[in-house]
Amino acid sequence: MEKIEQEIKELIVSSLGLEDLKPEEIESDAPLFAEGLGLDSIDALELGLAISKKYEVKLDPNSQDVRQHFSSVAALARFVSQSMSS
Repeated sequence: MEKIEQEIKELIVSSLGLEDLKPEEIESDAPLFAEGLGLDSIDALELGLAISKKYEVKLDPNSQDVRQHFSSVAALARFVSQSMSS
């Protein structure tokens, strides 16, 4: 799971153009939105596309679970891991 978390952190930095931030500075359990990294809905769309493309997982934007999946890097890693194993 740590490998997936690290990959997601790198994906956040590269896909969202956050050059001032290093992947290792992102805490796995920190919120991605609001008081955490401060991402917005457009960032969520871009990140969702990048994750879907890299891991070949399907994210349904209309699903109630999407908000939970995007709550932190750790939550995204759990989602990706579960999706890849099913």
